[in-house]
Amino acid sequence: MGTEIYFSNNYRDLCIEHGTGAGFQFEFNCSRCWDTWRSPFEPFRAGQVAGWLSRGVNAAWSLIGGSATQGVTNAADGLAGASFGSQRDAAFTRAIENARSHFNRCPRCTSYVCARCWNAGQGLCLNCSPDTAAEAQAAQQRGLNDMVAQRAYDAGQQQGAGYDVTSPRQLVCPNCRTETRGGAFCHGCGHRLAQTTNCASCHAALPDDAAFCPSCGTRR
Repeated sequence: MGTEIYFSNNYRDLCIEHGTGAGFQFEFNCSRCWDTWRSPFEPFRAGQVAGWLSRGVNAAWSLIGGSATQGVTNAADGLAGASFGSQRDAAFTRAIENARSHFNRCPRCTSYVCARCWNAGQGLCLNCSPDTAAEAQAAQQRGLNDMVAQRAYDAGQQQGAGYDVTSPRQLVCPNCRTETRGGAFCHGCGHRLAQTTNCASCHAALPDDAAFCPSCGTRR
């Protein structure tokens, strides 16, 4: 009979097979907030012994002016590797049993979540059963923001009623490439930018180089 697999997609394998620091460790994370819980480190004695053996042989050979053969290192690693898989699986099983006490499995979405992301009263995760008080507070803030945004929009519409949308505007100065924000003169170099083609007073057509309206004398 097969064994049920837990935490199939929200854990990291931190196991180290070779070297003096060889051992088994796994990191599990909450599917909602991604906070993690790490299982206690379990040393892999065979891997550590192989690491110490390889270091000892290297040190001995260096004292007599030689170098350790690759065969010695491979043999030591081979001895460790023969049992690594089974011991890793056993360590993973122990880590899962320990991790299950730190996480809750939601029966609705099947996600594993930590205690902070669990609605104990409903027996569901907070994604499936959000906290009522928190949702009410968030909804109140959204309502406040929406109302302020609407009032600001209405105020902008009122201001826009007096904005001349027919006047040509240059947003970048052709002389120095400064952003002008629609002004009549460039604030970077003083260059005169695009001007209206009609008199603001009598609406007569204005020549490109006119400083005053030829019809009514109003300054351009």
